[in-house]
Amino acid sequence: MKALILGRQGQLARALQDSVPSTVELCVLGQSDLDISDKAAVRDSCAGLRPEVIINAAAFTNVDGAEKDPARAFAVNAQGARNLALAAQATNARFLHVSTDYVFAGDSSDPYQVSDPTGPLNVYGQSKLEGEHAVTELLPARSIILRTSWVYSPHGHNFLKTMLRVMGEKRRVRVVNDQRGTPTAAHSIAETLWDFAQRPQLHGIFHWTDAGAASWYEFAVAIAEESRALGLLPEGVAVESITSAEYPVAARRPRFSLLDSRATVEALGRTPMPWRERLRQVLKVLQNA
Repeated sequence: MKALILGRQGQLARALQDSVPSTVELCVLGQSDLDISDKAAVRDSCAGLRPEVIINAAAFTNVDGAEKDPARAFAVNAQGARNLALAAQATNARFLHVSTDYVFAGDSSDPYQVSDPTGPLNVYGQSKLEGEHAVTELLPARSIILRTSWVYSPHGHNFLKTMLRVMGEKRRVRVVNDQRGTPTAAHSIAETLWDFAQRPQLHGIFHWTDAGAASWYEFAVAIAEESRALGLLPEGVAVESITSAEYPVAARRPRFSLLDSRATVEALGRTPMPWRERLRQVLKVLQNA
């Protein structure tokens, strides 16, 4: 199988490369190779490469930055998804597209089902939802949309890397405790995407996260505890719980964004690992590095 991955510089594309099955011939492109908001360039590139599967791991993920530059967020997250779906349509490829828990408003008290009403609170979520609509419209029977949440890895820019840096420098951090979701390792998402890539009979919207729930504060506490145990941080790092109101940012975040992954578990026969166990695995990678 020949697969094309978009988003080479990102943490998810890196995880996809690290976990690629031996049966897959891989081509990976970054923004410097292909601007996915350029319809003609995407069409020509995919026509030349002729992939059987296209995996879109490229996205404008700066949630607060999207409020300041909505045009760029929609160009990448919405128009980029549409362009890639059109290219997949033209080349008869399957299309795997990664989306987000931020398509929901966060007003639920139960994990979100795929069929639950969406209602993004910010530009980032709105742009990702528009991308979902484009993919569903163009490739209803030959696409997978995989929503996930709170992605982190040993590489790139993410909450884990930020916490390790700040905790190492200041020994004290303030983290919001009134937003709940599920920290999810990029490698977990990558494994799931490869499972979907090898099951052409599947299509539609699915959810996938690691198991369990946490607030950002609880995630930070776990990072501090697990990192100290591995010698990545000194003793005495303090994590202070605060409210969202005490940490004003440009974009509103959902207070609750747990995703129900049971349909994915049933479709793929895989069980999500508890998020804290995944965190420990990722920190061991950083320790060895």
